[in-house]
Amino acid sequence: MRGSASCLNRLTGDPVLQVRNLVKRYPSGTVAVDNVSFDLHANDFLIIIGCSGAGKSTLLRCLNRLIEPTAGRVTLLGEDITRVSGAALQRVRRRVGMIFQQFHLVHRLTVLENVLAGRLRFQNSPVLHTLSLARLFPKHEKDYALHCLAEVGIADLAFQRADRLSGGQQQRVAIARVLAQEPDVLLADEPIASLDPRSASVVMSLLQDIHERKGIPVVINLHHLDFVKRYAKRVMGMSAGRVVFDGTASLLDEDTVAHIYGSRCPVTWEEVVACA
Repeated sequence: MRGSASCLNRLTGDPVLQVRNLVKRYPSGTVAVDNVSFDLHANDFLIIIGCSGAGKSTLLRCLNRLIEPTAGRVTLLGEDITRVSGAALQRVRRRVGMIFQQFHLVHRLTVLENVLAGRLRFQNSPVLHTLSLARLFPKHEKDYALHCLAEVGIADLAFQRADRLSGGQQQRVAIARVLAQEPDVLLADEPIASLDPRSASVVMSLLQDIHERKGIPVVINLHHLDFVKRYAKRVMGMSAGRVVFDGTASLLDEDTVAHIYGSRCPVTWEEVVACA
């Protein structure tokens, strides 16, 4: 399993992901990510916080090259992924699981078929690849996809169309699809922004459970400070494209939150403390 690479790094203490002097500057001159550097270890469950426009989503998408960084370096398990292109870049993206706010499912396909999309990277022979594109997967791949659905608690929905599910269920399908990739790192960009509080708690608990059981490092962008206090092992605060805080959730006090958010803090400090 790909996740075993992260487990090996957990034993050695080496970073799974290294980011050095990362910059994203748009043609307009706007600097969305400004000289960001950090290491991500296998035992990190990292939540990035900050106002809208702080650079959180841009940073996350630079980590798997969905957005091209202007400068800097990103290293995944020792490989400089800012230098790769073509087929090599596709292989890198398949090693980095990505969960989005809007789920990115194919609505006309079944839940199982959506999860099987995560297995495409393992169809190495031309025959298997052609069959998979025709939605004809080997039995062992279907069994593995069903196992991934069972891990997120919705194996009973495997043969329903994706568009018949609730938002929370669709996000769980997206998580199962990422599990099917067997990634080395899991990134989640505002994964609970469209969900009700109960579904949001279920999704965050699933991500935490995957991290702890499989030893996969997780990076999540969130606006919900109450969830940060409940789930984060490590918190990174961003403002104007820069990292202005990097520490444990226990170090988030009123002054620190004010420094990260300025006058646009999304909740009162009393609400944050109440969730600690």
